[in-house]
Amino acid sequence: MKITHLLLIVAVALTGCAAHEPEVAETAVIGPTIEVFAESDRQWTGVAVTPEDRVFANYPRWSLEVPVSVVEVRKDGTLAPYPDEAWNSWSPDADPTATFVCVQSVVADDRGFLWVLDPANAWFQGVVPGGAKLVQIDPSTGMVVRTVFFDEDIAPTVSYLNDVRIDHEYQAAYITDSAGSALVVVDLNTGTSRRVLEDHPSTAAEETTLVFGGEQWLMPDGSPRQVHADGIAYDRTNDFVYYQALTGRRLYRLAGSALRDPSLDDDALAALVETIAESGPSDGLLWDGADGIFISAIEDDAVKRWSPKAGVEIVIQDPQIAWPDSFALGPDGGLYVTTSQIHRGPNPVEPYRILRITGW
Repeated sequence: MKITHLLLIVAVALTGCAAHEPEVAETAVIGPTIEVFAESDRQWTGVAVTPEDRVFANYPRWSLEVPVSVVEVRKDGTLAPYPDEAWNSWSPDADPTATFVCVQSVVADDRGFLWVLDPANAWFQGVVPGGAKLVQIDPSTGMVVRTVFFDEDIAPTVSYLNDVRIDHEYQAAYITDSAGSALVVVDLNTGTSRRVLEDHPSTAAEETTLVFGGEQWLMPDGSPRQVHADGIAYDRTNDFVYYQALTGRRLYRLAGSALRDPSLDDDALAALVETIAESGPSDGLLWDGADGIFISAIEDDAVKRWSPKAGVEIVIQDPQIAWPDSFALGPDGGLYVTTSQIHRGPNPVEPYRILRITGW
């Protein structure tokens, strides 16, 4: 695949040494590289990579022309409806419990399962009754393992469940609601869910206006756009859930143990929320498997990373990273990211891409 970005420090021989001293050369250091893994003429948001190195993506139903919701992205670049055509055959007359209405996120967990988050809010016209759900699929068989449904208390009509992370050790799922400003915690043992921190400052959009190429990102009436809690990451080692609003500039975290405790109400949880960093507007977050969190820096065409020691740093910046949306880590450490180009409107000049970043 074509390498489109390469940072290279050329080895330089030391000069001016005494005659008896050998010349010493610095080791060449290669920085992160980008390759185009796949392209599409339709807008995708989520990407998932299983431990077996199978890649999946999803298309949210934001327009009338969305022929498929979830696909497997094959190595030859072809796309196949997943798990089958039936699940991808929703129409307003179809059964919303057994079809994908409007998929926003796909996530592969460390045990090889694929999880599909369907907020069921097609065309942003309101949640289709019975359609909001979290679907677990076993890629080894292509069969749906289970479906967790969300009623109106968890996914109100105006909600848009956005991203999810799976915690097998404690059998929990953590979800953001980017339209309703809240988190949702799912008990995977029982299938029950709780909606928490609704309208809390950590889940709500901040009073800020995003800027792309010198242009403010505004609503048609000229008001600033507001997108609430969007990206989410789960640090399995330290049991922390990280999250932030898309139109926000702060990264927050909360102990998973607190989120899983049904005895803690919103006031108790709010007292435990930590402000971690000034991260900048971000659509997607991902734990790096060590001590850091990847941050999709949508204003900067970049991927950032926060770590306790270094704070927020730019991992890689490139014009190709046009509205980095969602992340996934491959089994070899490659970082996959979708470019959804939301700021460019419905007809961008460039195709939508899945980029693969190595050497980070």
